[in-house]
Amino acid sequence: MKHDSRSNRIEPIGNGSRLDTPVVVYPFAAIVGQEEMKLALLLSVIDSNIGGVMIFGHRGTGKSTAVRALANLLPRVSRVRGCPYGCDPAVPSQFCDGCRARQKAGKRLPADRTRVPVVDLPLGATEDRVCGTLDIERALGEGVKAFEPGLLARANRGFLYIDEINLLDDHLVDILLDVAASGRNIVEREGISVSHPARFVLVGSGNPEEGELRPQLLDRFGLHAEIKTISDVEQRVEIVERRERFEGHSQSFDAEWYPEQEKLRKRLARARRMLPSVGIDRALLLAAARLCGALQIDGHRGELTIARAARALAAFDGRKSVAAQDIRAVSVMALRHRLRKDPLGNIGSSDLVEQALEDVLPQSSSRFKVIK
Repeated sequence: MKHDSRSNRIEPIGNGSRLDTPVVVYPFAAIVGQEEMKLALLLSVIDSNIGGVMIFGHRGTGKSTAVRALANLLPRVSRVRGCPYGCDPAVPSQFCDGCRARQKAGKRLPADRTRVPVVDLPLGATEDRVCGTLDIERALGEGVKAFEPGLLARANRGFLYIDEINLLDDHLVDILLDVAASGRNIVEREGISVSHPARFVLVGSGNPEEGELRPQLLDRFGLHAEIKTISDVEQRVEIVERRERFEGHSQSFDAEWYPEQEKLRKRLARARRMLPSVGIDRALLLAAARLCGALQIDGHRGELTIARAARALAAFDGRKSVAAQDIRAVSVMALRHRLRKDPLGNIGSSDLVEQALEDVLPQSSSRFKVIK
């Protein structure tokens, strides 16, 4: 990708071809239990504006398995061929500099249908690997901004997954906060600056025993799913049996679960199409606002997240209007991480939200099964 002007010319290094590399992963539909986690992830697929998902819970409960399995459920998307940022040819307002320059020059922007990227951000990643690197020598000597895109570029229009996010270095947390707020990644070295679109759904997971997440980052997540080790003996045995079958005969296991996977894919695709037409009554918005007020939630992300997640849930269920049961089903996930810390409190955050729900929407909580 080249610009005609020497001062603005950008040449990304690499073509992002790894995005379509097939990887055998455990089927999402085969995950036993952990309905809250699965529902939170699926809602974020239906509406990326929910704000991402934080998954906190015990070790070995399938957190990373679920996130990586999500990739196989996602529909293919249209991306400008050869663009390292995967720009959407139908949305010129979000083009990178290279695609915008090609468009202004009257050049065609051929498109490919590719997988939605689900990119892992490892704990030991350097800032250069996350943000990308500039070749300063070429920039100063040739006037070319030779840029090697990083993980944020690969994650554009997809998902960025960080396991053990509570152990992430503070300076990377600051970068993620900036990029999440602006939707663009800016790399500056020696007075030279390059920026590119970086809009992604952030998914983090961790074990609370290993440390808390910084409040500034925690608040950026739309939904917070808590998962625990399954206590039901039959389910525990089923987990072992399925995992053994997958690791011993992954192809046949994948074929066994293909019908359920396909059913879930179609359900997600239908929900994404329906979402713009799903309405929410003002009385339910008032209930969400009263709930946030009763819990003394700071800011307005709480009610925004409840409204968006409830609309996504209604669409997932095939309904064109939000019901009170949708508000109840998503409120705990949307608010438990936004409560003010009370060092003397002896009631868990989930229980506090559920108690407030009984006052605002007095009806027994509905538990949705993701796989029906």
